[in-house]
Amino acid sequence: MATNQGDQGKTGTTKGTAKRGFAAMDEAQQRSIASKGGQAAHQKGTAHEFDSEEARRAGQKGGEAVSRDREHMAEIGRKGGESRQSANRAAGNRQGGTKSDNKQ
Repeated sequence: MATNQGDQGKTGTTKGTAKRGFAAMDEAQQRSIASKGGQAAHQKGTAHEFDSEEARRAGQKGGEAVSRDREHMAEIGRKGGESRQSANRAAGNRQGGTKSDNKQ
């Protein structure tokens, strides 16, 4: 009976997850190849460059997608509030006490 070597490799991964080709290269090598492709596209005149309006629309679209996740937005808000509260406490301590200590 023949065995399927793709089922499990040396690392115990399941079929189809072994990195091959571009994905198997180290990051520096991937960047080098991708950079050459980008340079060629610019030289050929087919490279895409965002103008400010297109970039604005893309950012807006991403923001709308993120804001649909109410739980994520609540988490962001909590972190912002905690950060601001922490910054206010630090500022109060630098001035020689808390804000309530400075009120007279």
